Amino acid sequence: MTDYNNAPELKASVLGKTTEYASQYDATLLHPIARKLNRDQIAVDEQALPFKGEDTWTGYELSWLNSKGKPQVAVATFVFPCQSSHIIESKSFKLYLNSFNQTRFASKEEVHKYLTNDLSEAANCNVTVTLYGPDEYNCLPFTQLPGECIDELDIEVDAYSPEEGILAHGEQSEVSETLYSHLLKSNCLITSQPDWASIVIRYQGQQICKESLLKYLISFRDHNEFHEQCVERIYCDIQRALKPKQLEVYARYTRRGGLDINPYRSSEQDATRFNIRVNRQ
Repeated sequence: MTDYNNAPELKASVLGKTTEYASQYDATLLHPIARKLNRDQIAVDEQALPFKGEDTWTGYELSWLNSKGKPQVAVATFVFPCQSSHIIESKSFKLYLNSFNQTRFASKEEVHKYLTNDLSEAANCNVTVTLYGPDEYNCLPFTQLPGECIDELDIEVDAYSPEEGILAHGEQSEVSETLYSHLLKSNCLITSQPDWASIVIRYQGQQICKESLLKYLISFRDHNEFHEQCVERIYCDIQRALKPKQLEVYARYTRRGGLDINPYRSSEQDATRFNIRVNRQ
């Protein structure tokens, strides 16, 4: 089984290393990492994924020069389907976007073309890119998370490493409900920098004990793993431990270096209903 400790693609990445910022466009800065590394650890078959979904990144610091050398700015969203063979290592993504800063492009459409082609090639999938002007205020509005917040439950916490055994059923036989928490924190796999997130869990099936769910989510506090992989672990642990008939897991991570990452995994629904953003972003 392949794992992170002996993965050559992680050893070769720029994550956790001192780097220089490129002054001109350079697609080779993108560093893909195989999703298989994490999926092997949580026993997910790449050929028969137990979920659908996507990872939506938001780029808040995108800029380039027009043909006359005048700076242009935009906010971008990048949507990677979870069926892609690779994710993009986040620091390499930031370095790649910064390489646009002093590069001249004929139009915003040309920038869009380069972004779409480069990211699709690196992730080995069709990546959807959307560019928004700085005055398009309604493109990413703040929205309250749907459902019931479980953060005020009076619990005692003594575990900060995730185990699916923490999860338990509640008293009711079957429910359909949406729960959310702002207390998810994990850490960067390489640098151990904190990654903060709000998370939504929507399911149908035998009731989940809300206290156990909150304890489980808090238990990621000392866990080192990439954003996308944390969400897949949460999805799989809930599915295996509690066996809901339907399940959706969606996390909104706060930005770092001008990028946020927002993974979504679902047993059957599409991700359109979770096109939301909280004020922490």
